[in-house]
Amino acid sequence: MQLKLTVPFNLDLSVSCGQSFRWRKINGFWYAPVGDSVWKVKQEGDTLFYEGASAADIIRYFGLDIPLDDILQDIDRDELIHSAVASCRGLRLHRQPPFECLISYICATCANIPGIQLRVENLAKTYGRELKSDGMTFYTFPNPEDLACESPENVRLCKVGYRDKYICGAAAYAAENPQWAADIFSMSYADAKRELTSLSGVGQKVADCVLLFAFEKYEAVPIDVWMERIFRTRYLGSEKKLSYEKAAGFAREHFGRYAGYAQEYLFAEREILAKKGE
Repeated sequence: MQLKLTVPFNLDLSVSCGQSFRWRKINGFWYAPVGDSVWKVKQEGDTLFYEGASAADIIRYFGLDIPLDDILQDIDRDELIHSAVASCRGLRLHRQPPFECLISYICATCANIPGIQLRVENLAKTYGRELKSDGMTFYTFPNPEDLACESPENVRLCKVGYRDKYICGAAAYAAENPQWAADIFSMSYADAKRELTSLSGVGQKVADCVLLFAFEKYEAVPIDVWMERIFRTRYLGSEKKLSYEKAAGFAREHFGRYAGYAQEYLFAEREILAKKGE
């Protein structure tokens, strides 16, 4: 199947910039199990070639219905973000499945991307369903009910470490509240963050990642060591490490309602920006 792009989009950058963890590039195509099927996607110029999904699925997941030009114009408020926008044009935030996103970012605490990918894949292999595509094996992400009935000791065998009880707790929350995702979608950013951070193991950064990448709360600004350093050295000229609240609050004040989009563009250029700020 083919989809002609009429809006800016960079597939390679969007799936490799650290917002999701199950995409793999094989023989020029990106593969990932999304929902109950394996998606296979490749971009050539202004055309997407894809299998395993409908055009509507592709448009929604990759946010191709979002007015990216308007968002980028709105956040283009200084030289640093202007440069990042120019370098990374076409980077779009995904709309990830909420439960998978929640568990993935619980797995992401105190971890690098390869470690996160390993934990997420181990959970899928153990509790998901096997799928085949082009002779390769993939696994669906487990549903809340399957994880909720497992003991933390069994979940720990997926090499998730101390996160086992947090994963089980989040799964129980989702299983016992089937409308949880719809409820969070309907909440304000502040209320949605308060709801997520009430879960054990979900701190401010995990909540902001989930709200940004699964719930379209574009004012959510995840702050990691890279973003703290960029805001501290390149924007505020401070030597004292910024608190999470101060760094995220500055970003929302400076970039406005799409501060989360600005964060992702700056994150994509993090190594360059942080090095210049040393």
